[in-house]
Amino acid sequence: ISLTVNPRPTITSTATPTGICAGGSATLSASGGSTYTWSPGPIVGNPVVVTPGATTTYSVRGSNIFGCTSGSTLILTVSPNPTVIASASPTAICSGGSTTLTASGATTYTWNPGALTGASVAVTPTVTTTYTVRGANGACSSTRTITLIVNPNPTVNATASPTAICVGSSATLTGTGATSYTWNPGAITGTTVVVTPTINTTYTLTGANATGCRSTRTISLVVNPNPTLTATASATNICSGAA
Repeated sequence: ISLTVNPRPTITSTATPTGICAGGSATLSASGGSTYTWSPGPIVGNPVVVTPGATTTYSVRGSNIFGCTSGSTLILTVSPNPTVIASASPTAICSGGSTTLTASGATTYTWNPGALTGASVAVTPTVTTTYTVRGANGACSSTRTITLIVNPNPTVNATASPTAICVGSSATLTGTGATSYTWNPGAITGTTVVVTPTINTTYTLTGANATGCRSTRTISLVVNPNPTLTATASATNICSGAA
């Protein structure tokens, strides 16, 4: 009697890539057989795509046309993604102002919009903007977003009534467009203030709105000199009734 002994297949297995970041996928491939079953799973097929949550040892069982089986194992390494933290100081600015964005938890950082790099970057957006920072530890990365509020500056106007005075007279200065006002020189506060300068003076008005944003305007007040009067008499002594 003849007994045929069929060979077992020589099964080899590979992972592409051999290491992934948490949440990533890898492709497992095997060769040497005709059908394959992977564990844990079980997953049937070749190749197969897996997304493990942690470093995992995969076993594959392959069979040949004779029904003989053999196996192979491989380790797929899963690296954690960094926990990225992002902050802004301050978190709200006035139009034209700047703030510093700071990130931590990784080794390299890229901020968008702007493609800025570094753990701390200075930005001067003109409108409220949401920034996204990608922090990486080698090949693994995470993202965080932070919104920077840009408040508008007030549109401040200043008027004087009258715009020209005589020495010793007063004028009324009035500001509009903000919620609080400071006039200089003098550090005088108020929407309407009365001033009595002795010379031509340029006043600077600083107006602030409810968010603390400020704008300035200037106004010049002209001070005209008073005339110098001289009185004379043709005769310094006269008789009663004479002219």
